Amino acid sequence: MADHQEDAKVFKALCDPKRLAILEQLRSGEKCACVLQEPMDLTQSGLSYHMKVLCDSGIVESRQEGKWTHYRLSRSGGVWALERLRAILTPDTEREEDHCPSCSK
Repeated sequence: MADHQEDAKVFKALCDPKRLAILEQLRSGEKCACVLQEPMDLTQSGLSYHMKVLCDSGIVESRQEGKWTHYRLSRSGGVWALERLRAILTPDTEREEDHCPSCSK
């Protein structure tokens, strides 16, 4: 059985409306935390929490510039997330051992 801890981090990052809105903003390029915070109507600590979840998932990267943190979408993190979702949702018809032995289904 696969360890789905990393998968869960990605899916957790994607299951919140505010985080999805942040990802939408990052589609146009790197943004400073101050730019992300204002339209989201978030406190600094609220934005920080959401950005930690996104960065921990690997789909967002950050860099420090002075006192500000800048965020951008991670190309490799996005590719990995899509690959994992595809793998999880693609039926594996060759795994006979998972079939019900009682009803042959």
